[in-house]
Amino acid sequence: MKILIADDSRVMRQIVVRTLRQAGFGDHDLIEASNGREAFDMAKSENPDLVLSDWNMPEMTGIEVLRQLRASGSDVKFGFVTSESTPEMKDQAQAAGALFFIVKPFSAERFDEVLAPILG
Repeated sequence: MKILIADDSRVMRQIVVRTLRQAGFGDHDLIEASNGREAFDMAKSENPDLVLSDWNMPEMTGIEVLRQLRASGSDVKFGFVTSESTPEMKDQAQAAGALFFIVKPFSAERFDEVLAPILG
């Protein structure tokens, strides 16, 4: 399986990768995008099984990436890993088709709990 990690912070992408490994998902193909536009383009070209996206990124926000993917016909599994979490954000994410919302700081246990049912 292929997992796309989208975050404008290189350090945060590294933390997400490390946490995925700790949670037992390190054998998946992990690819990275450094902004929303790149995440959208990679989601289209690389056909990942799952997208883990930050909310606030340059060029396109995470929610814009998700909406654009859905508008283009993509039904890729998509969730947010973000430091902000308001009820409005969660509502927008759910309405746009996001499967989950993981709030920073997060743990390997939280990743396992959320991703195990999705990644099987």
